[in-house]
Amino acid sequence: MAPEAPATSGGPSLGELFAALLKDTTTLVRQEVSLAKAELGEKAATVGRNVGLLAAGGAVAYAGLLAVLAAIISLLANAGMSWWAASLLVGMVVAAVGGILVNKGLSALRHEDLAPRQTLETLREDTQWIKDRAA
Repeated sequence: MAPEAPATSGGPSLGELFAALLKDTTTLVRQEVSLAKAELGEKAATVGRNVGLLAAGGAVAYAGLLAVLAAIISLLANAGMSWWAASLLVGMVVAAVGGILVNKGLSALRHEDLAPRQTLETLREDTQWIKDRAA
């Protein structure tokens, strides 16, 4: 009498389950990479647009500032101050204001969050999903 073959439950084998897990994990990683690229691209576009506006506004304001400064220097010189002293005084005040503005702008750029937060969160969730699925 021949021995009987073991009964199968009709479900997928362990090898098939691991193959499916590997396929799902690969797909998930690809999707997360795509999400990270999209998120970083969006943040880079926002920062680029803001820097462009800052540069254009700065150039226009600079032209206006030069005219105002020339008028202030002329006013001080006509009020009895020598031209070089009026120019030095106005230059020092403008340099101080410029330094404050530069520090403020750098501080704002440092606070810009460039990390792909959504991607990092979904990667944590995916790690948990893979652990649960493997168990």
